[in-house]
Amino acid sequence: MKVELEKILSVAGKSGIFKLVTGGKATIIVESLVDGKRMPVHPTQKVSALSDITMFTYEADVPLREIFLNAKEVFGGAAAPDPKSEGKVLRDAMKKILPDYDEERVYESDIRKLLSWYNILQAKDMLDFAEAETSEEAEQ
Repeated sequence: MKVELEKILSVAGKSGIFKLVTGGKATIIVESLVDGKRMPVHPTQKVSALSDITMFTYEADVPLREIFLNAKEVFGGAAAPDPKSEGKVLRDAMKKILPDYDEERVYESDIRKLLSWYNILQAKDMLDFAEAETSEEAEQ
């Protein structure tokens, strides 16, 4: 089954990532991909779809979709190194995934979060992404 990365969310102040269950006028309901618990997310909380997140390289920003696919290839579909590893291990893993990432603007905390999210998606067998619909496809 293809995963719509647009429906996988990061909620500020909450660890892990979440799947969008339903949306209402005032709140949305999300389900944790870590423990399966559902919770409301209020409009005052900062929410980001993983499809909207990019990482800095020396050339251009690279979307997480590409980075996750690169990581899947680099790690052979297996789990990435533990996000709690020391900084050198994290940076070495990042160099394999995205060789031209901007080492000054991508912090260790960003790499930890990336590897953590990758490992969650990998454990749930959710690394096969559906292509995002372009506005032209939606009109047809």
